[in-house]
Amino acid sequence: MVDAAVLEKLETGFKKLEASDSKSLLKKYLTRELFDALKTKKTPTFGSTLLDVIQSGLENHDSGIGIYAPDAEACTVFADLFDPIIEDYHGGFKKTDKHPPKNWGDVSVFGDLDPAGEYIVSTRVRCGRSLEGYPFNPCLTEEQYKEMEQKVSSTLSGLEGELKGTFYPLTGMSKDVQQKLIDDHFLFKEGDRFLQAANACRFWPSGRGIFHNDAKTFLVWCNEEDHLRIISMQMGGDLGAVYRRLVTAVNDIEKRIPFSHNDRLGFLTFCPTNLGTTVRASVHIKVPKLAANKAKLDEIAGKFNLQVRGTRGEHTEAEGGIYDISNKRRMGLTEFDAVKEMYDGIAELIKIEREL
Repeated sequence: MVDAAVLEKLETGFKKLEASDSKSLLKKYLTRELFDALKTKKTPTFGSTLLDVIQSGLENHDSGIGIYAPDAEACTVFADLFDPIIEDYHGGFKKTDKHPPKNWGDVSVFGDLDPAGEYIVSTRVRCGRSLEGYPFNPCLTEEQYKEMEQKVSSTLSGLEGELKGTFYPLTGMSKDVQQKLIDDHFLFKEGDRFLQAANACRFWPSGRGIFHNDAKTFLVWCNEEDHLRIISMQMGGDLGAVYRRLVTAVNDIEKRIPFSHNDRLGFLTFCPTNLGTTVRASVHIKVPKLAANKAKLDEIAGKFNLQVRGTRGEHTEAEGGIYDISNKRRMGLTEFDAVKEMYDGIAELIKIEREL
């Protein structure tokens, strides 16, 4: 049974959400009827409740989504809430749809989008992964955080060639190392209020760490929002090189650590925007002429399912006319196709910018 204190918190939070002018997908899909049907449910292994799923959205009425998965079973137990939100965000991925099996495709297809270096400042491809057998943030004990960090750091220490690097635990990190990682824009800070409200930052900095290779073109975040964020990046527009490095790394890590995967939803992570391929391929790009006509920029982006953000990500401005543009769809298509949408869309944006 779900205890009385949790039910009371749910009730109070739900009433406030109902009365608010929140634009979140949580508010859009959590009807009173659905709320009543789900409020007494728990996930079998870790005992997560509806409160664990929706507490961030109840506290932050300005959330875009408003829900997180406290463990891998939550997507199934609370499917009546997750499914419509997933469908809405991922461009029509219906509850009868099945995410295709992992397929990185022919990694030699992508080249350099901007060989002359006129438009693209930097390129980055990342994906999220969860370790099988562990819940997600709100249900993790301090011991599990530490255990995972141990597994991850010993796995990453086995990487060779250009991926070879160093793991830096956040616990006991010296001020110098910390400053250096912040200057490189590598170090993540303790969670934002959306993650705080979802109970994603307990026992900080226990079990958290960051790995990067010697060339600083490959890094792994351990236990920030997801168990793992695997990131490949470099200056300029050579998406091919960035993609190939990521694929090599993910395949290598996967041989050593099994990941949480669901036949219908693909790879499982904490936030429902990051399911399926979990792949986000992005560039920082300067397109001053298109930037002057934001409607045109958004129109082309929309055609290729791209998301246009400010320089520092969501909810920020484009500093010096530099936008962060990435693929939006992560479900219902393969990893290769997700990156190809971004590749084709950016090529088109550059072509139009040239012609203006």
